[in-house]
This record gives sequence, C-alpha cells and structure tokens, in this order.
Amino acid sequence: MKNIEPKIIDILVVEDNTGDARLIKEVLNDNKMYSSLHLASDGVEAMDILRNRGKYKKVPKPDLIILDLNLPRKDGREVLSEIKNDEILKHIPVVIMTISQAEEDILRSYNLHANCYITKPIDLNQFIKVVKSIEDFWFSIVKLPPKADLTNLLPDQSGSESVK
Repeated sequence: MKNIEPKIIDILVVEDNTGDARLIKEVLNDNKMYSSLHLASDGVEAMDILRNRGKYKKVPKPDLIILDLNLPRKDGREVLSEIKNDEILKHIPVVIMTISQAEEDILRSYNLHANCYITKPIDLNQFIKVVKSIEDFWFSIVKLPPKADLTNLLPDQSGSESVK
C-alpha cells in the first residue's frame, strides 16, 4: 500500500484578538486537517505576509485567509480590497470572520469580493463549531485553486511595465 502524504494547506488568520486567534489555531490544529497556520495581528502585517516582505519572505501564499474586519494599523476592509485588487492574491478565498453584524459591513465585504461573511459567535462552543465548519467546507467540500507559479504576473523590477 502506498504511503500517501497529507496535503499541506496553508492558512492565514488575520485577527487582533489574541484569544480568538489562539482558539482558531487550536481548533484547526486539533482536527484531522493538516495545515500550516500563520497569524497576523493587524492589516499591515497581513499584507507583509501576503507580499512576502521583510521577515515573511519565505512564507507560502495561503490557500485560505480568515480575516477580521476591525484591525489596528490597516482595517480588514482595506486588506480585503488590496487582496482582491492584486493579480497574484485575488484568487485566494477570503472568509470574513468578525463580530460585526452591520448590514453595511456585510454588503461592503461582498462588494469587495469576500468569499463569505461569518459573524463570530460569543459562545465558546458555537465559536469552535463555526471554525470547524469553515475547515470542513473549505478543505473537504470546496475545490481550491491550485498554487501556481505566478512570477509572470509580478511587475518588472526595472521600474518599467512589462508586457507579457
């Protein structure tokens, strides 16, 4: 019988609440899903990770982003907009997971091409259930886009635009 390697699934969680971030990490690590989990505590750090800047040069592009809206330094709405307007990042599914139930946040998130919007439950057991549901749906049911070599989409480093 062949020894089948588990698929490594890279997840970026952008969450400034350390308790919520820790709980999401624990739930994802406790399940059968094999994943590499990266945490960003604000929007600036999230974009540094996604664009492989500074100490994040070797962090792989995530297969899924779980994004809070209310973040310090750079708001989650700004992060979502940057992701979905970037040729290299826009294919990555973004799950908004936030405390906000405001209709304008929900509508704006979908207008910015969020893949889904989830309001964080206050109850611990419900919170765990929601995180497990995210994992089950995105990694058991959905077919995620393949990780491709997107270097041909990078801007020309000489400062001039290149036509490909």
